[in-house]
Amino acid sequence: MFSIRPMTLDDHDSVIQLMKATPGITIREADSREATARYLTRNPGLSQVAVIGTELIGCIMAGHDGRRGYLQHLVVQTSHRRRGIAAALVRTCLASLANCGIDKCHIDVLQTNPQGAAFWEHIGWTLRSDIKRYSFTQSGNTNA
Repeated sequence: MFSIRPMTLDDHDSVIQLMKATPGITIREADSREATARYLTRNPGLSQVAVIGTELIGCIMAGHDGRRGYLQHLVVQTSHRRRGIAAALVRTCLASLANCGIDKCHIDVLQTNPQGAAFWEHIGWTLRSDIKRYSFTQSGNTNA
């Protein structure tokens, strides 16, 4: 049986390894140890990991801007999928965000990740067609 607990910086290496092994997940410089430390500090207790014993088998990162919540990097080890782990991670994050007064939450899914899109639709999330997301990177680094 798995358990869920808040992510700490000590989980970073295991999370990165899990992300590298997960199709559809892109790792960027924003996933560095330093950037992750800033994110976890800014959003204490919101990001979660799923573990069996000492083995990290899932992760989801969560934060908010004071108005809206944002989920990122939902990953579950392939051999542990279809056991409710991803849905439990999402529920835990949404409950934590609700405790912060955040009612609405967003997730970005890459166009190249149809499995991810199917998961979010399966658990009741709605694909937005009324907005377009634009990004700007100050450094010009396309892997920021």
